[in-house]
Amino acid sequence: MTARPLDPVIPSSAVPAARQRARSAARRRLPLAEPAPVPSLPEDVVYGIGRIDASGRVADQGVITALGWAGGDRLTLTAEAGVVTARRDPGGMVTVPERAYLVIPAALRRRCGLEPGDRVLLAGAPTEETLTAYSLAVVHEAIRARGVFPHAHGGQP
Repeated sequence: MTARPLDPVIPSSAVPAARQRARSAARRRLPLAEPAPVPSLPEDVVYGIGRIDASGRVADQGVITALGWAGGDRLTLTAEAGVVTARRDPGGMVTVPERAYLVIPAALRRRCGLEPGDRVLLAGAPTEETLTAYSLAVVHEAIRARGVFPHAHGGQP
């Protein structure tokens, strides 16, 4: 046999430059993304959730108490799609009952598309003596408009 034997393959003790760069990169901390700041809750608005009953009553004692409304106070109500606003008004046509809750008349509920059992977001502004009830459908559309649910309604993730 005249074939020459192969030289033994002994790995070098030197670390290749590419592997050394990878090791140093692995030890280096990556920058973290800063979360978007969460806006603070306004101090002059009090929020609650209520359910409209068959008589149009909506109650959230925390909001009503913050507004300072009491039985016998008169209110003026205005309405648009999914939103009812009540303002304290001495000449108002709706009276706050003794147990202090908001009563949305049937005509306004129909105009706004509110049904018994619907839940509403209540936003009370004590400085303006105003309580606004937003249907959750209106709240949902406002959230979607901000792009929070980009894949809602059959979109692809």
